[in-house]
Amino acid sequence: MRSGGGEPRDAPRTPPKGSGILVIGLGRFGSSIAATLDRLGQDVLAVEQKPELVAQWAGRVPLVEADATNPEALEQLGARDFPVAVVGVGSYLEASVLITGNLVDIGVPQIWAKAISSEHARILQRIGAHHVVLPEADAGARVAHLVSGRMLDYIEVEDGFTVVKMRPPKETQGFTLAQSKIRERYGVTVIGVKSPGVEFLYATPETRISSNDLIIVGGHADLLERFAARP
Repeated sequence: MRSGGGEPRDAPRTPPKGSGILVIGLGRFGSSIAATLDRLGQDVLAVEQKPELVAQWAGRVPLVEADATNPEALEQLGARDFPVAVVGVGSYLEASVLITGNLVDIGVPQIWAKAISSEHARILQRIGAHHVVLPEADAGARVAHLVSGRMLDYIEVEDGFTVVKMRPPKETQGFTLAQSKIRERYGVTVIGVKSPGVEFLYATPETRISSNDLIIVGGHADLLERFAARP
């Protein structure tokens, strides 16, 4: 669809009414989301205003060329019929806010929006974005946790609760979870264990940890940091 309305540039595979994910903006963030969703077989429709990005992604993901800051353009492409929309326009604050506001106004049930700063995130939340993502800040915090200890992966879920993949501290090696009393001593819970050549196993009190294992542990971030700092 041409910027500001008009007819579709191509004939995109528009998802059925009430389904699909609308991705607005095909920069690095938005294009990664759109391409991954399409590869996973999800119904996705991308919206991009810049001709060079439209040309780059045409034929690779379902795509229309439109100016999503224009409410009429969103109406024409059927944005109100999508249950989920992702606003990948982060670098241009005014456009990000206008697009998010437009999606709020037409009642999209779930709006995910990219922010480039905490101030930007606050604005998006105030105007009605349901989920705000700060990719660079989130990635930086995650890497900081990984490089500071024995953690191999780090996912913060919500309100400080975090799940990590890590090597087991020496004091737990050769003992069952009941014997090592990790939860009582450190306030974290071993969720599962992955031994070399063996399928992942959910942990029980009888699960024995060896030096070659990887363990999946959940708990508050501060407690996990303390546990991961053990030699």
